[in-house]
Amino acid sequence: MATTRPARVLVVDDSAVVREALRAELLTREGIGAVETAADGATALRKVGRFDPDVVTMDVEMPGLDGLATLRRLMAQAPRPVIMLSAHTTAGAARTIRALEMGAVDFIEKPTAQNGHDLRLVVSDLCSKIGVLCGRWRGRRPRAGPRPEEPSPRSGLPAGGAARAVVAIGASTGGTEAIREVLEGLPRDLAAGVLVVQHMPAGFTLAFANRLDQLCALEVKEARHRDLVRPGRVLVAPGDHHLLVRREGNTPFVELGCGPRVKGHRPSVDVTMQAAADVFGSRTVGVLLTGMGKDGASGMQRIQEKGGRTIAQDEDSSVVFGMPKAAIDLGVVDEVQSLASIRHSVCRAVKGLEDEGRAPGAPALERPRLAEGTQAVERR
Repeated sequence: MATTRPARVLVVDDSAVVREALRAELLTREGIGAVETAADGATALRKVGRFDPDVVTMDVEMPGLDGLATLRRLMAQAPRPVIMLSAHTTAGAARTIRALEMGAVDFIEKPTAQNGHDLRLVVSDLCSKIGVLCGRWRGRRPRAGPRPEEPSPRSGLPAGGAARAVVAIGASTGGTEAIREVLEGLPRDLAAGVLVVQHMPAGFTLAFANRLDQLCALEVKEARHRDLVRPGRVLVAPGDHHLLVRREGNTPFVELGCGPRVKGHRPSVDVTMQAAADVFGSRTVGVLLTGMGKDGASGMQRIQEKGGRTIAQDEDSSVVFGMPKAAIDLGVVDEVQSLASIRHSVCRAVKGLEDEGRAPGAPALERPRLAEGTQAVERR
């Protein structure tokens, strides 16, 4: 684990069974030095002061001072990395997305009899996140209330024609807020379609897309099979599905794939970026944001090979400088920018493609080459 000393973890959950199971399993893992537990938010806040944990795991749903209220106080009084434990329900997903806005860095699905998640696999995922976050978390200011300006009405969106350019955005740990910041900065009349891949389980991407749709001037929706890629529209890859790009004539659309996981992920940033580059060619802009691992590096390479533009988030503004670093190390990034600057780079790149598209002899869309072994799946 990437820490100078064994990690101290505080597990906050109203279920005694979950608390003790997580505590016992965490203590068997290398790199975990001490684990304390709390049954409610008030106790958790007191223990943070005494125990000073490196990472806190926080149940979303708790009686009394619930997970969101506890998180709000913690981030105001003694900010540190918080990983939410969330139930796989519609209400639980929406509250989890709100927790990420409030300063939580990531979440994992709470193991229950209903979802059948193996406790050891959940703890392995948790330990990976703890190992990366300890000693590297720089903190960030959580969202405090509404945006300074609410999104304007969407009457100015380009009329439903096919996109001639695309922006493909990929992220993982810390990515929900990074994606939100980038998308909030894009204008409603953006002359490109946008595809978003955030590593997130099924059941949570719908809440994520709905929340972005409330906050952004662009139209944002969870992608469905054969949704059109249109200017001013953002399609979010559904959890547990690859997001592919195809075209019929000059009309680009998406397909949902149920092929094997790529680098452990479905949806995979690589799959989407590669498919987008194969369809849109040099009219592709790739954006790689904060996240663990190396997903997206190969996708950025394909975009660059096709003559598109590639942008990566810098280390200082990344929660986890894993995915951007992998692409930078591979030598396939044209620009390395702070999170606050990426939206400007995207707008410049799209404007350049728009101007190019008005020139005589502008290239047509290219025929797609789908990832090997990927299958399309209908969503009803």
